Formats: sequence, structure tokens, C-alpha cells
Amino acid sequence: MNRHHIDRLAFATMVLVGALLVVDASLAAGQPKIKFKETAWNFGKVKQGEVLSHEFVFINEGDATLVIQKVSTSCGCTAALVSADKIPPGKEGRIEIKFDTRGYGGPVNKLVYVDSNDPGESHRQLEVAADIEIPPSPKIDLDPYNYDAGLVVEGEEVKANLKLMNKGELELRVEFNHRSATFASGGKPVSVPLKIAARKEVTVEVRIPIQNKTGVVREYILIKSNDPMRTTLSMYLSGYIISREKLKELFDRYKDILR
Repeated sequence: MNRHHIDRLAFATMVLVGALLVVDASLAAGQPKIKFKETAWNFGKVKQGEVLSHEFVFINEGDATLVIQKVSTSCGCTAALVSADKIPPGKEGRIEIKFDTRGYGGPVNKLVYVDSNDPGESHRQLEVAADIEIPPSPKIDLDPYNYDAGLVVEGEEVKANLKLMNKGELELRVEFNHRSATFASGGKPVSVPLKIAARKEVTVEVRIPIQNKTGVVREYILIKSNDPMRTTLSMYLSGYIISREKLKELFDRYKDILR
């Protein structure tokens, strides 16, 4: 065997031994490993308004310290690490989930995200679910939510008819909030709160005075009710305000076309 071949063989051997030493060192250093006893929890049927709570228990099955770096949730619930954020090998940790069911109804799923230094599962997803029973209540709906009044002459009012519907089982009570709008029904001013019986509807005429203004106008009316699921809604009104002089100018320009 020549000297050159021996040198190449020796070099390859050194590289292999070095790689094995690195692997051995890595194994000796160890790695954390997060393992949850369960990754999903279903509360089953619950009453709307309850605050639900559950603890997810996990264990560090690795042979290095597990570090919980972050716990976050999808909207509607809160999560908190109730144990230490550094879990030694073989020890347990706990994450508490709280879910306020107010404003929710029917089947609901919420997600919880756990970030850790586990190299194999650094971003873990947990899930909580519930079937929220809604007690008898009023249920509001509007028609329309957006209204385009088109062209409005300066000094006149932006007008719209708003249909308010109660699709629930109990009486709906409605209040309006706008700095200058007036509200009428059946030719009479609306008494506040406006009361709408179950499964009934009322049409309200909305009038918004527009003074000393031309061009695009956008207004919105806040509508507050005792619907526990939709306590505040908005109706948007838009239009274009034109001066009388501009309107006359346009009429004179296009009067032959308009005939």
C-alpha cells in the first residue's frame, strides 16, 4: 500500500472518529421532550355565560431541561402557565385554560399554542371545545347594514328606511346613537328604547340633516340592544351632497339629453 493511500485512509478515519465524537457529545448533552397527557379537551354541553377551566398536564420525557417559551391562544380564551417555565427531566408542568362563554353559542373550538425548546416539537397545538346552549333571548337583525342615498341636494336630509327584526324568543329593546339623526316609525318619533316583540319587525325612518357641506358624506349609526350575542351593531349611510348652484349648472348642461 503506497504512502498516499495510507494518508487518505488515515484522514478518513479521523473524520469518522470526529463525527462520532460529535454525535456522542450531542447525545451526552441530551434534549428536552414535551409530552402532553392529552392535547384536546371537550367540555360538552354548557350554559352560555359560564367560565370554563381546564388544565393540560405535560411531562418532560427528555434528558435535558424543558423551557416553555410562550403560551398563546386564539381569541375568546386565556391560557396561563401555572407551573415553572423550566421543567427538569421527568417532571410535570401544567397549563390552565379559561374560556368565558359569554357571547358564544353552539359548537365552539378554541386553540392554544405552546412554544418550547423541544427540538422535535417546538410549536405544540392544544384544543378546547364546548357546545354552548343559548337560553331564550332576543335576537336582532338589520336591513340594510349599508345604505347609499345617492345624490342629495345641499340643505336637505340623508334619509333611509331601516328594518329592525327580532328573530328571538324574548322582547327586543333597541337604542340609537348619533349626534344629529332623528328616528321615526309610523309617522311618529321613536320612543327609546324601541320595543319589538318576539318574531316581529319594525321599520324606522332615519333622517340625518346635512348643512353647509358638499361632496361625499359618510355617516354611521350605533344601534344598541339587549341581544346578548350582538349588543352593538352599526348602520352605515353614504351619499353625495351637491350644491343647488352645481345642480342647476348640471341641469342646464344636460337638459337636452334629459328631455
